[in-house]
Formats: sequence, C-alpha cells, structure tokens
Amino acid sequence: MQFLLPPSETKRDGGVTAPLELDRLSFLSLTDARRGALSALSSLCTDGEAAARALKLSATAAPPELARNRAVEQSPTMPAIERYTGVLYDALGVTEWRGAARERASEHLIVHSALFGLVRADDLIPAYRLSCDSRLPGAPMRARWSALNAEVLTSLEGPLIDLRSESYAALGPLPDRRDAVFVRVVAVGDDGVARALNHFNKKGKGEYLRALFTAGAVPATIEGLCRRSTALGWPLSRTGDRELQLIVPGVLPAR
Repeated sequence: MQFLLPPSETKRDGGVTAPLELDRLSFLSLTDARRGALSALSSLCTDGEAAARALKLSATAAPPELARNRAVEQSPTMPAIERYTGVLYDALGVTEWRGAARERASEHLIVHSALFGLVRADDLIPAYRLSCDSRLPGAPMRARWSALNAEVLTSLEGPLIDLRSESYAALGPLPDRRDAVFVRVVAVGDDGVARALNHFNKKGKGEYLRALFTAGAVPATIEGLCRRSTALGWPLSRTGDRELQLIVPGVLPAR
C-alpha cells in the first residue's frame, strides 16, 4: 500500500553534503523528465524578474528562493519526507519518528514533487522552489509530467491512497482500478452534515498519517485500512469505486 502526498512550497534547509544524484532517485523512468525540468528551471532563473513572475514569488521571497534554484544541483540533500515543511508536514512530524514507524514511512510514503515527479520518502533531494502551477520554459507542467507519473503509478502493485491536492493529482492521474482511490477529507458538523475542509484539510492529513503509521503495521487492503483508521478515531469509508472519505475528528466547519 502506497500513500501519495503533495509537496509543500516551504522546505527545510541543509542536509547531507552529497548533492543531487538523479540516478539514485526512485522511478528511473522519470530521469529524463527530471533532467529536463532542472534544465528549464536553471534557464528560467537566469532572469530574476521573469523567474519571480513565473514562480509567483513576492519581492521578499524572490532572492532566497531564486538562490536555492540556482544552486539546486550542488545543494545538500535530505530525504524527501524530511525536506518539506508547512501545515501537512508539521502535523505529520516524521522527523520525530523512530524505529518501525520511520521504516513504514520509507516503505509506504510517496511524495509528488513538481520538480522531480514522484519520489519515495527516503529519496535524497535538495531544497528548491517550484509548484504545480509554475510556468517553466519549454513545456507546461502537465505535458512534462502527467503521462510519465501515471505510468509509474500504474506499475505499482497494491492499493494507492491518494492524499494529493487535485492540482497535483492532475500531474499524475491514478490508474483506473478499484484499489487506486482519492481521499476526500471532511468534518461532520453538529448538524450531521459532512463538509470539505480548507486549512484543516492539510493538518488533518498529517495528523491522520501520524496516527496510522505510529500505531503498527500498515494494513494490506483498503478494507483493512478503513477498519484500522476508524478504530484509531479517524473514520474512513469507501464512498465510491474510486473514492474514500476521511472524517477529521473534533473539527466543526462553519455552516
């Protein structure tokens, strides 16, 4: 079972001294696309003003983020699951995990990067700035990534649990099979109505995975996952052939 996570625009600095090695990343069928995205990002960042517009950077954020991009192939690297920060990853707190829980992250978590495509939790990547809606020279993001990421997902055995945003899901659609499912994150108000979440969507995803991965071995089937999640206080159920619904406990959305 693999859980697909979106990345975050915010990244942790630093890492090990080893720079990026594309041939050490998972899913080698993406290597040429990764190399092309890196080249396009490098070309874009030669013009600071154009890069700031394309990457939607403020005047304050532009200098450090563009410096990161210009040095991306020489920068220190760290495991992808530890590189990202922000609401989801802060709630996940994987840097605090030890032993079996951390091993489960290595085995079951895949992050969808806009620059590198799909990467496994322990793939070593540098800090960078690029989003799914950024504009790189040469080709739109969907043209660069959608078909290639979709091929990778199709090749993976076992259930795929998609916790990405819809915009990232478009850069790597799930295969058309019953064990590849998109997760809708909701809260149930005191009126009994389930409503989609905004800020708490990301926080809920992180807290849910933390509860699941620190509780024991990950179930092998979607049915088992639903039972385990519900027993942990995170009601999860199938709401369609290709969709699950996760209820975040203790959050009452505005009516």
